[in-house]
Amino acid sequence: MAYAQPHPRLSVVSTSSQSSSIDHLSPTTSSTRFSLPSTNKPGPNRPNIYDRNLNKTRASEVSAAAFAFLFSEIIQYTQKRVSGINDLERQLNTLGYRIGTRVLELLVWRTEGSSKTPKRETKLLSVLMMIHTKVWKAVFGKPADAIERSVENPDEYMIIDNDPPIERHISVPRDMSQLSCSSFSAGIVEAVLDGLSFPARVTAHNTPNSQSPNRTTILIKLEKVVLEREELLK
Repeated sequence: MAYAQPHPRLSVVSTSSQSSSIDHLSPTTSSTRFSLPSTNKPGPNRPNIYDRNLNKTRASEVSAAAFAFLFSEIIQYTQKRVSGINDLERQLNTLGYRIGTRVLELLVWRTEGSSKTPKRETKLLSVLMMIHTKVWKAVFGKPADAIERSVENPDEYMIIDNDPPIERHISVPRDMSQLSCSSFSAGIVEAVLDGLSFPARVTAHNTPNSQSPNRTTILIKLEKVVLEREELLK
């Protein structure tokens, strides 16, 4: 399917915008903070989170409000320590990469634990479908909306999300309109691909349309070695 190549993101944060924070939704009590679970011995009705069976908590969900608050704090914290939009997106990508490595470990653990004959995906399309469905659902609670392949560049694939959950409560100032907070999601995808031996450079691009103003494209540019291996496996 044809795909319009995103415009390069070359703008930087202005001096005045560096001190401003990205708008976000937060609890009315500004002093509220999240902390690690207590190391004290839990009561009979409050089991320690570290003692939970990983396979029995796969359906558990995190509060959307808590996630939005935490992610907005991450954005603001990172924004104060970078020099421009490109640098901010790289930092978000790095943070997402760390999450992606753990997501892959968890998915592999659960797959091997629930299957008598676990297998490792060796085909590119199978891996992309896994990311589109299992990884997206594990992280965001829903599968992505589409997978596309670039007509012009055979080494490029796109994962489309029409309404990224992490973008819903982030309001980006006009002078930072090129910023895509989904660089965090791109880092997750890059970590999963690297972990499965499909090295690639993954970036996020804003591609809104009239039906989906928050539509985001995760652009995957594969390393040459991946395409060569795909040819041998045909």
